[in-house]
Amino acid sequence: MYSPVIVNVKNFVVVVALILFTSCEAKKMVLTVQNPSGFDRRSQTVEIPLQDVEQRLGTFDYRKIELTDSHDASVAYQITYDKKIIFQLDIKAGETQSFVLKKGKEIRKFEPKTYARFIKERKDDFAWENDKVAFRIYGAALKPIDGPSNGIDVWYKKTDKLIIDKWYNDDLTGKASYHEDHGEGLDDYKVGRSLGAGAMAPFVNDSLWLNENFVYQELLENGPIRSTFKLTYNKLNVNGKEYAETRTFSIDAGSQLTKITQSYEGVSGKITVAAGVVKRNGNDSIIAKDNYVIYLEPYSKKVENVAMAMVFPDGYKKTALKTYKIGNDSYSHVLAVCDCDKSITYYSGYAWSKAGTFSDISVFEKYIAELSESLFQSLVINLMQE
Repeated sequence: MYSPVIVNVKNFVVVVALILFTSCEAKKMVLTVQNPSGFDRRSQTVEIPLQDVEQRLGTFDYRKIELTDSHDASVAYQITYDKKIIFQLDIKAGETQSFVLKKGKEIRKFEPKTYARFIKERKDDFAWENDKVAFRIYGAALKPIDGPSNGIDVWYKKTDKLIIDKWYNDDLTGKASYHEDHGEGLDDYKVGRSLGAGAMAPFVNDSLWLNENFVYQELLENGPIRSTFKLTYNKLNVNGKEYAETRTFSIDAGSQLTKITQSYEGVSGKITVAAGVVKRNGNDSIIAKDNYVIYLEPYSKKVENVAMAMVFPDGYKKTALKTYKIGNDSYSHVLAVCDCDKSITYYSGYAWSKAGTFSDISVFEKYIAELSESLFQSLVINLMQE
């Protein structure tokens, strides 16, 4: 018989038909993946719920799965914390690819392409990265030194290697500062008391209500294909109402963006929120479409041609430009304003021309536009047991 199931592709949902048999347990399962779009897709993450594999192959040690492509070559996979099998593929427009999944004999280990860690030795930073981009966010130990900040920081990478541990170690031991480019990139992004590169905050009475540094962290999974962690903040008073705030971040290999789920407890109905990037002084530009906002940073000698981006699967209500002062410092934002019913999921990230992937803003905009379009035209996946 046929039974509908939800399968996620690159964190976006698509309904596909799974062929179920009531006969005896199968020895293997065949997966077909079709790209119905008019554009090629690279580093696409396919998610298969473990319960759907168990229905066909029975109960076994899922760490011993064997996954191969149509050429019988091994395919890297990961068992996620929320009980899914994920793997990645590059697939051309209109193409269909086939894979075979069966019980294996040993636990497989694959080269990690994502990484996340709580950096206790650097005042409670939390940093995360993949083979394209890197980010960090600030913990409680930094607050007495630099003041409160819950914005997202960016580390500009021009290497596909994982560099978080190396950069921190070199900086803390005095070997090399990560604020200078030593061949792999650098940290030259200024956050301060702002949202930084795509963080979110309540936007009530036409004002941002910023929380402070996170107070608790939980690493949920750490590669090889996806890393996920959750941050908890102190309760936030917004215009007389108190909210408990958490953020869950995940990053997949090959992506320029990190996925963010912002959650508020204590919300009755909807609350207006805004995700934003810092707006600099100088020759910058903004591109705003239905599902995304791109901000091109002004020229910098260290990191020229940097573009920030935010993508909203459910769209947003409007954009806004806001400037405010905290003490002697002035901060401006490019905001995307949304309605939030307890939680909202969106994506934020960047591109840097020196990384070699995007030569100019038009190439990056094409990437973001195709990513946005894929929200409405997901890959088509079929599972069949043999």
